[in-house]
Order: sequence, then C-alpha cells, then structure tokens
Amino acid sequence: MGVFERFLTVWVALAMVAGIAIGVMAPGLVQMIAGAEVASINLVVAVLIWAMVYPMMVNVDFGAVAGVARQPKGLLVTLAVNWLIKPFTMALLAILFFDVVFAPFIQPEDAAQYTAGLILLGAAPCTAMVFVWSQLTRGDATYTLVQVSVNDLIMVVAFAPIVAFLLGVTEIVVPWETLVLATVLYVVLPLVAGMITRKVLASDTAIEAFSARVKPLSMVGLIATVVILFGLQGEVILARPAVIALIAVPILIQSYGMFALAYGAAYALKVPHKIAAPCALIGTSNFFELAVAVAISLFGLNSGAALATVVGVLVEVPVMLSLVAFANRTQGAFGRG
Repeated sequence: MGVFERFLTVWVALAMVAGIAIGVMAPGLVQMIAGAEVASINLVVAVLIWAMVYPMMVNVDFGAVAGVARQPKGLLVTLAVNWLIKPFTMALLAILFFDVVFAPFIQPEDAAQYTAGLILLGAAPCTAMVFVWSQLTRGDATYTLVQVSVNDLIMVVAFAPIVAFLLGVTEIVVPWETLVLATVLYVVLPLVAGMITRKVLASDTAIEAFSARVKPLSMVGLIATVVILFGLQGEVILARPAVIALIAVPILIQSYGMFALAYGAAYALKVPHKIAAPCALIGTSNFFELAVAVAISLFGLNSGAALATVVGVLVEVPVMLSLVAFANRTQGAFGRG
C-alpha cells in the first residue's frame, strides 16, 4: 500500500473536520451542492462515487463470471446476512436501545422515529461503496460485482415488504426512481466504462498498468465524498451531538456484529480471503442513499427517521475503514491459496 492508502484513516478524519467546517462557514456552497439532485440522489456525490467505482470495474473480467458458480459459499453468506439476519437484528437493537436503554433520555415519539430510520438502514444493503472496500482488501472484483448485482435484484422485490413488516404498516412508498437511478449510476455506467476500457487496452499487462494509474481516483473520490457528506450535515452534527451519539450506538453494534458473523462464517466455510472480505463488508455496509430517500418520503426532511439514516452515513466510513484494516491484518488466517 502507498503512503496515501496507509494513512487513509487520517485523511478521512481530516476530511470529516473539513466538511463540518465548510458546512458551518460556507452554507451557501453546501446548499448549492445539495440542490444538485435527481430522484433524491445528489449528482455531485454520484460523480465522486463513480470515480471510486470505475477503477474497480476495469478489473472485472466477464470471462471469469462463470467461476462464481464454483465458489457459491461467499454469495450464500452475503445473501443470508443481508436478507435473513441484518434487517431483523437492526430492528431489535433499535427497539432495545430506544424503547428500553435510552428511554429516560428520549421522548417516545422521537424514539419511534429513530427506530424507523434504523430499520430503513438495516434493510438496504450497500451498492456502490462496497467496491471501494473490496479494492482496499484486494478482493475479487468480478465476484464483488456478482454479489452486488444479486443483492440489487433482491432489493427491488424484498426491500418494501421487509420494511413494511418491520414498521408495521401496510403500504410503503419506495422511491423506485432512486433505486433504479442509483443502480445505473453506481453499477451499470462504471461497469460499461470498465468494459470499454478493457477492450481498448486489450492486453493484461496494459490493463494492470492502467489500473495502477487510475487507482488513486478511488481514494480521491472517497475523501471528496466524505467532505461533502459532512458538509451537508455539519450544522446538525454540531447542534445535536448527544442525540447523534445515542443513535450511533446500535449502528456500531450492528455493524461490527454483522461483520463478525459474516467474516466468521466465511472462515468456517473456508471461503478464500479475496471473496470472504468483500462478502463480510457487503453485509456490514448500507445503501444510505436509498435509506435517506425513503425516510424523507415517509416521515419528512426534518424527521427523526431522516436524522437516523444520516447518522448511518456519518458512522459508516470510519467503521468500514476499521474493518478493512482488520480484514487486511487477518488475511493470513485464510491461507494463501
């Protein structure tokens, strides 16, 4: 790893501080960026995420997709964690903390809102950022793409029923435009660009050299995205630090718990590390764009549910970086095969 990647946690921390400072000192700039939205997706952030994902897509070899069938365990672990476990454990943790542990400090109506927001987070597995985490753990690019694609297909039909069941309502308005547009922006377009790049470069040597040159794009995109996300929420973070800290508690427990479960299952099933690490990271991270959009559409922009989904965004980057570091340190336990 280069110097920039080795100290990525430091750069992300500085980016958080810079984002909060910009949000407080230049609110006009932040509002201008926030206004560049289509179907609740910020286009500026979308471009940066595209820059993060594209270098990974260049490494996707469609000739190797058939090999996924020979390694089904990683995909099965991801699907089991994302759809059979994660939404329900997130709901249980939210109820435990907001209805019991934090009950003396939070009004019941606020507690219900925070619970709803966390349910939305838990039911939306990651689509775009996981490509960055996979790259940082030297994951199998092709296998990661298949995992994300299968999750997206399931999310189209399973997200609304799971959320409806956990929220106890019968009709959930899911912003399908957001879901479709996010999939196109974060997966389809970078994938097409990667395919074209591979076709133009032709040889494996040229592809490897090009990948090395564009790899810094992922890191730059990540840092810039963190600055913008924290800039958009800077005033909220400073105005309600105690509430944000309380909301972060169940999210942290859920994140580390899901990673431990998925990573441990992959280890027990003897899944190769290049598949096990992305597999566990997909089960840990969230599709925060969808969760935020649904929270706003259901409960309003200034609701507690929307705030809870935003806290999920704030917590995710440092948590995922810590898990990436852990996965890299434990690579030897999976063998070198």
